[in-house]
Amino acid sequence: MTVSPTLARSDAPGRLGAVEPVAVVDIGSNSVRMVAYEGLTRTPTPIFNDKVMCGLGRGVAVTGKLHEEGVERALEALERFRVLCKTMRIRDVHAVATAAARDAKNGPDFLKAAQKAIGVPIELLSGKRESHLAAMGVVSGFYQPNGVVGDLGGGSLELNEVRGSKVGKGVSLRIGGLSLMDISGNSPRKAQKIVREALESVDWLDELKGRTFFAVGGTWRSLALLHMRQRNYALNVMHGYIMPAADAADFAALVERVNAEALVAIEAVSSARRPLLAYGAVVLEEIIRIARPKDIVVSAYGLREGALYERLDEETRKHDPLIESARELNILRSRAPRHGEELCDWTDAFMESTGLDETKEEVRLRHAACLLADIGWRAHPDYRGEQSMNIIANAAFAGIDHPGRAYLALATSYRHTGEADVGPMLRTLATARMLDRAHVHGAAMRIAYIISAAMPDVLPRAPLLCKKNKLVLTLPKDLAPLANARVQGRMRTLARLIGRDPVIEFGN
Repeated sequence: MTVSPTLARSDAPGRLGAVEPVAVVDIGSNSVRMVAYEGLTRTPTPIFNDKVMCGLGRGVAVTGKLHEEGVERALEALERFRVLCKTMRIRDVHAVATAAARDAKNGPDFLKAAQKAIGVPIELLSGKRESHLAAMGVVSGFYQPNGVVGDLGGGSLELNEVRGSKVGKGVSLRIGGLSLMDISGNSPRKAQKIVREALESVDWLDELKGRTFFAVGGTWRSLALLHMRQRNYALNVMHGYIMPAADAADFAALVERVNAEALVAIEAVSSARRPLLAYGAVVLEEIIRIARPKDIVVSAYGLREGALYERLDEETRKHDPLIESARELNILRSRAPRHGEELCDWTDAFMESTGLDETKEEVRLRHAACLLADIGWRAHPDYRGEQSMNIIANAAFAGIDHPGRAYLALATSYRHTGEADVGPMLRTLATARMLDRAHVHGAAMRIAYIISAAMPDVLPRAPLLCKKNKLVLTLPKDLAPLANARVQGRMRTLARLIGRDPVIEFGN
């Protein structure tokens, strides 16, 4: 078979061309995982993700040694990951080991064998180093986070404070899920006392009162998934999922009390993870009781993403993760990426002229919507709105909460369909103000599209501005033929939304 001319020019036209892939291998107490990323960027996109539930830390708290079968499974997994990295042509592999290898007597021997299996040096993280990387992961994955990060693994819980880009000193407590199972003799009730005493030793934990607790780790993600399924939630995205603290505490108490197999949607959680749910619930409930946070927010970003974020230069770290994610999709999927950038400026001028106030957060969301406006163009015209909405609703974005994600999906869908009655489930996540702005911005983008065909160099010449009680689109003379009935209809739609009379003027 002959190679397509397109493929002949590039191995992967749908990948960012200026970066090389990187991988992080995380040898934890419960699982050994490898995640390969497209590149070392502000918002690294996973291209391959695999894990093996090894249970290395099972019994370490009692015997002091790594679990024998777990060691065998871990080494097999690491050898496989080495081959996969070679297959994906990844030369930049960063391997780390955490609590189990750190605490076990035979940890050094295991690390020697593990380094041979994976083929690169393994960094054995101290508890404080582990907490720092987990916190850095949250900094990289959220926009101006403010609260305490808790990374619950099989062997330990790492806690650290975050304020914007600043990370605290951190602490590591030996109350991971596997450790609690061993020390408590498989009794969640006994584990509660152990957890309480450990947490009360952290004198700065009261700084969490009224702030956000960022929950990192597979066990807490599994708990949140069950909570999400019970609510019949509108999204399947875990990152940024919010549980009000009181509700999270009630749900944790339920998980502690009942058999895991009786929980709604338990089939969504792996059988290897289920025995740890009750212990993860114990830790979460005690954190809420002692520290009294406002919300529990799930973070899919943690140690691995923190290890990558730490390697970025200072200027790149300052970039807005949402805008960078949207800009990458714009580059990869739009007909003319520069049009998306121009659309940001065009809507800036339009919104300023309307007199409608915008917060800083609303501006960044609108800019992201502009960059994403044309990513669904390869779909059939009848389904571009639906496809764009689905891509955005489920994309691996960082730096955005779920209401913001709903706004982006709806605004982009409106840009294609012009209808407000789309995404009924997503609409439940957004405020009335966000729904209104999504409709206004979508209607404005519909005008931009019909006069530019999503091509660059048109919008700067055709401003859309409010002048007193009029909505005025100004077209230069060479673009005058564009002022047809379709443009006029879209002008009327937007004018109704903002209470203006539509006018098309012609310039020089």
